[in-house]
Amino acid sequence: MIDRLLRRRVILTLGKGGVGRTSIVRAISLFAARRGMRTLIMETDPRRPIADSYGRMPGLEPVVLEQPHLWSLFLGGRESLEDYLGLVVPRPILRKVFASSLYQRFVNAAPALRELTMMGKIYHEIERRPKNKPPWDLIVVDAPASGQALGMLRMPFVAHQVFGGGLVAAEAAKVAEFFRDPAKCAIVVVTTAEPLAISEALEIHHGLEGLRLATSGVFFNRTSNGTFEASDVDRMVAITSGNSRLRHVQQIAEIARADLRRRVKERRALGIVQRHIAAPVAIVHEHLDSSERDLAAAMANEFCR
Repeated sequence: MIDRLLRRRVILTLGKGGVGRTSIVRAISLFAARRGMRTLIMETDPRRPIADSYGRMPGLEPVVLEQPHLWSLFLGGRESLEDYLGLVVPRPILRKVFASSLYQRFVNAAPALRELTMMGKIYHEIERRPKNKPPWDLIVVDAPASGQALGMLRMPFVAHQVFGGGLVAAEAAKVAEFFRDPAKCAIVVVTTAEPLAISEALEIHHGLEGLRLATSGVFFNRTSNGTFEASDVDRMVAITSGNSRLRHVQQIAEIARADLRRRVKERRALGIVQRHIAAPVAIVHEHLDSSERDLAAAMANEFCR
């Protein structure tokens, strides 16, 4: 699945808050950069957690995280709108516009336009990047949590209903066409085995279907690392039962059985995902007690297997 994803120009990563979406973005980006791909991470969280772990705080202009292949920028709604206006409005006029109270009220009341320009920024970085700047081999987008992400994705497809005809609608149509092109754009869903995460993953998938967008893959995150079976636990208990010095065998056995029960739940959850989403599933194991950067490296190594 990873090899197929890296043939695209953009990977949009969606999922419920707390499922490890940002860690997956970081791991995919690191994996691509290690392959020599000039990779740009786009963060939508104002805290910029990925860039922050490198001691950087990017705005709309990309900053390097790791030379020479890994870069980052912040895909903020208001910032993206103002960046777009900067391309089409003369700078002296723009300063007056930004300072006006009318503009402040407008931008606060126009989330649809902000979401549209966020999608437009992704499109522009691939399709309209200036000739004097080196192109990106891959952009990986850490989208907002599910509901907001679907709203952001929806905007290019419904712009004609919101804005009518004219320049905005024409631009939105080009953006929509770009994201519907399976050769250029992949949309992946991140989930864990938790019921709420599975439910939201299915909602995202159905939301994408409603926009005629394909789910390119699912990352089934934070699964157990256990490889033993119930018979192994029983054998351990039987072998050690006569040794009075091994006082904690029963507690260890219960911990092992708890992990077995967890793996049963994970298999059931995985089955639900596979029945409802006709896309490849990458199973990613849990990596405990790792810093964010160490976690990304461990997950990227797992993609190599």
